Amino acid sequence: MTAAEDDRIIPHNPCRIRGAGDEHAEERPVLTVSQVFELAERVGLRPIGSVRTVKDGAYRLRFQRHGAMRTHPEIFLTQAEAERALWKMAMEGKADSTQDRRFRAMVLLATFASLRWGEVSALRRMDVDLKARTVRVRVAFVERSAGGLMLGPPKSQAGRRTVGIPQSIVPVLQEHMDTYVQSEAGSLMFPAAKGGPIRRSGFSTRTRWVDVVTEMGLPGLHFHDLRHTGNMLAAEPGAGLKDLMARMGHDNVRAAMIYQHAVRGADEAITNAIDRQLEARDDDDEGTAGTLVPAG
Repeated sequence: MTAAEDDRIIPHNPCRIRGAGDEHAEERPVLTVSQVFELAERVGLRPIGSVRTVKDGAYRLRFQRHGAMRTHPEIFLTQAEAERALWKMAMEGKADSTQDRRFRAMVLLATFASLRWGEVSALRRMDVDLKARTVRVRVAFVERSAGGLMLGPPKSQAGRRTVGIPQSIVPVLQEHMDTYVQSEAGSLMFPAAKGGPIRRSGFSTRTRWVDVVTEMGLPGLHFHDLRHTGNMLAAEPGAGLKDLMARMGHDNVRAAMIYQHAVRGADEAITNAIDRQLEARDDDDEGTAGTLVPAG
């Protein structure tokens, strides 16, 4: 299209396919702020217990309850079933648990700074400035289909950006950096258990993501939906296209316009408020028609 329309090198684009340029993205869920914080807490829940093999290849679990270890009466056919039962007991408060807070900051930052998985997993200590309340996106990890991680530029040229961090999550980030991030400037903000880059699959397994979101009533929620939620929150105050594009890291206006249109309910609320004022005026027998007021 550039060769045909901008540079006039060719008379028309021979590769155009009707409808190929139209996006029909599946509608994704948007979390409330409370749900985001609840999710951040739940991904760190760790039940206290263990799964043991018994005769005939079956499994039985041991769990801690009020500080005392107990044996679950049920026999499970698979280890996965036993582990799910243990996790569910912790969710329901029927088994003691601990709180691993290493992923709490990751969920909050990815949401409220509108970061992609590859961007947030590639962040280094030097990219996060808590005094200025900013996070700098310079690079991103890409998982190759054949295996392995590749560190490269963000998804788009506009992906290199500096994004503001809400004051409300600064204490969480400070705690995370003090507890889990090494002191060197180049240390990963969200490393895997052995210190290297964390993979999406490892994160999902470690946090039991599928179980957590299902238990919250959000089955099928993807990590990328956190960015979607952040984008919606960014669009609500009525930010302009350029500002939204800069925050989201997009080169074109299409995505920003989608979020602008999605929050047009604010305009409806304003219109309704005006209607209420007009109705109140109609009910006022005295009226104020013809009254001049300053325009400033």
